[in-house]
Amino acid sequence: MFPFKAALNASTLFPYELEVPEQIAVAARAGYEGIELWVPQIKSYLAGGGTIAALRSCLEESGLAFPNAIAFFRWADEDEDEREAAFAQAELEMRLLAELGCGAVAAPPFGEVGRVSADELAARFARLVELGRSVGIEPYLEFWGRAPKLSRLAEARDILRRSGVSDGKLLLDPFHMYTGGSAIAELDALTGAEIGICHANDYPAAPGWDAIGDGDRVFPGEGIAPLRDAAKILHRIGYDGYLSLELFVADFGGLTADEAAAKGLQATREAFDVEAEV
Repeated sequence: MFPFKAALNASTLFPYELEVPEQIAVAARAGYEGIELWVPQIKSYLAGGGTIAALRSCLEESGLAFPNAIAFFRWADEDEDEREAAFAQAELEMRLLAELGCGAVAAPPFGEVGRVSADELAARFARLVELGRSVGIEPYLEFWGRAPKLSRLAEARDILRRSGVSDGKLLLDPFHMYTGGSAIAELDALTGAEIGICHANDYPAAPGWDAIGDGDRVFPGEGIAPLRDAAKILHRIGYDGYLSLELFVADFGGLTADEAAAKGLQATREAFDVEAEV
């Protein structure tokens, strides 16, 4: 049983160098229920002559939800000028996302954050959430396993608590849990309502956690990640939202974009089946 909704993160299709409308079309043809688009690619599409209206129509006609977007603004940066510029950027990009019918945006520790205290991170995230909610977008606090701050699930939960944000949500990712040293069992401390979206990916035994890179990610079920354990915990704590396939594979070995997307959907459903035997 697969008690979640499946989405495709557009990063998975990066090797094919597709325009955003074709990314949407590929995800729809493969049978996904949602898609995570990247703001830089949306802006590139618009700069090349595309329109917000055309892209929104594309999403509506595909039948796909747009539950979350990937963006990079330095909301927590050490430098005040960088940070203020980031909030201006964030407002513009979140307004754009709202026009496209998107519900949320990732808020990872992008920028220089090494000397930022937990209380400062929390206050800046609270400000970002206030801004996002004012335009109809929910920022999801994301931790990156290799970040100097905000690298572990426990740390992200602490920042969320310190922020005082009502109903704040996290973005989870098995790869970042692995590289940051967060155990899958830690998911049991969450409730489903605390999770905005969960990425789906896997990682091989080699290179090890200290050397592995984003490009080493593999399809769910092809690596060593305890994904079925993760699925069972997510189901038990009441999460029934999106699992979004996020890979950064440079070459899918001759597979077309449609074939890679379809393979990813099947792999995600099988790897996160809560009733299958290990």
